[in-house]
Amino acid sequence: MADRTAELIASANDCWSSFGKKHAKNCRRPGPPVHDELCVQIDEKGRTRHVLAASGPNELWLTDQTEHKTTEGKHYICAIKDAFCGKIVEYAIDSRPKSRLVVRAIVNAVAMRGDVAG
Repeated sequence: MADRTAELIASANDCWSSFGKKHAKNCRRPGPPVHDELCVQIDEKGRTRHVLAASGPNELWLTDQTEHKTTEGKHYICAIKDAFCGKIVEYAIDSRPKSRLVVRAIVNAVAMRGDVAG
């Protein structure tokens, strides 16, 4: 069966794939991330450019949450990197990809680094 045929049958029966469905090219996208203005510069042509660099420690942190498959199952790690020195400030590991994983990593990073920029 073709993918499109399966989509038509599923949508006629109000069923949707657990993998999601393809969206139109002109669909609405979410707005800019919170605090995006901290790392954005506008060039001479009026284009927005992201500058992920800092002039001192603890000014800009970058974060990422990654899934790792192990023999014990999936584990998720959230790492926080200081853009000034390029080192990992703090990380947290959990067996579930919940928001508390990121919050725990940030709270631990602030506790370890002390005075942060905000």
